[in-house]
Formats: sequence, structure tokens, C-alpha cells
Amino acid sequence: MKNLSSSTEHCNIKSFTELPSSKNWMGSLFLLVGLISVFFFTGCQKETVPPAGDLQSKNTPSVNEEGNFLKIYEGLTFTTLWELQQARAATARYRHIDNAIRDGYADIAVDVEGMGHHFMKTSIVDEKFDIRAPEILVYNRNGEGIQELVAVEYAVPLSYPKPEGFTGPADVWNGTSGFPFWLLHAWVWAYNPDGVFNWTNAQVHLH
Repeated sequence: MKNLSSSTEHCNIKSFTELPSSKNWMGSLFLLVGLISVFFFTGCQKETVPPAGDLQSKNTPSVNEEGNFLKIYEGLTFTTLWELQQARAATARYRHIDNAIRDGYADIAVDVEGMGHHFMKTSIVDEKFDIRAPEILVYNRNGEGIQELVAVEYAVPLSYPKPEGFTGPADVWNGTSGFPFWLLHAWVWAYNPDGVFNWTNAQVHLH
């Protein structure tokens, strides 16, 4: 069973049990509507993915707008797209590589053309597949030398059965890479014309 846990919004609202009593019930009704409107427009703050800005690679089309992301990878089920969106939301802060390093991701010196530079968090490597906690983040430098997040990668030791992975048959786990892991790329931060789960990306040139 996948770990599809996602952050939920918690908003507190005061009780309306003590609304002013009045014979003019219409006035109380308008007051209630007004309070509800204020609550919905100002009470809840949604977490948003930061804009691409200067972090967008010049080598790959943008997938940083949610609308584009949901359209460019056609043929996937709604559930799979939703799961991929969870991976994006969970790793948005790692578009700044300093955040990834602070959270325990380290350069493992795996630099591959068509992929990028791999940073791994070994403390979370186990038999579990967690969409929102990829074991590896894949970066590539842009023209200014800035490391940009292009993909997430999941790693499960080969000593465990091949993970179930994302919903549907589109994801393909690689167990013959030469590393002792079942590995799966998900190109959620750089468009891959060969598919979001393809092993390599012809649009990404190692820098």
C-alpha cells in the first residue's frame, strides 16, 4: 500500500453559538454570512509551489506551472497525475539545493548524461515506497552554473521485492542499473518527451 500521506489544512473557526440575539433575524443572518466570507477568504492559507523564476532550466520546457504539468504528460490516469503532483509538492522546497543539503541529501557522485547529478538521503532508504519522500533528487546545472531540480528518484534495496510504485502500469522500475537498488525516475520538474517515468531524458544535457 502506497504512502500517500499529504499535508492537510487546519483552520480554526470561532463558534457562532453566541451571535447577537435580535428580533431582526435578517440582520443576524447577514452577520453570519459576513463572518463566513471573511473566514474562507482570509482564514486558510494554502501552501503554494514557488514560481520558476531564475531556477527554470534553459534546456527543458517548463513544467513548473501546475496546468502545464497536468497537460503535457498525456495518457496517464487522474490518480497517477495526482500522485505525481504529490511528489512535486513534497519536493518544491528542494528546488533550492541548499534546502536539500540541509535536510540530509548528499552528492553521491553519480553524474549521468541524460539524467543529471544525483543527491541521496541514505537515512530514508528502506523497503518502503513513499511518493512524498524520494530517496534521490536529480539536479542539473543551467547556463549560470546553478543546480536545478529536474527529477525525483526512488530507491529500494534489491533485497526487497520490486515496489508497487505509482498507480497504473506506466512506471518502470530498473533493477539492473549496477546499483543495489530498484530505481525509478519521475521527471516532475523537467519535461521528458519520452515519458515522465522514462529512465533518461534526451532534453537534459549534463552540465
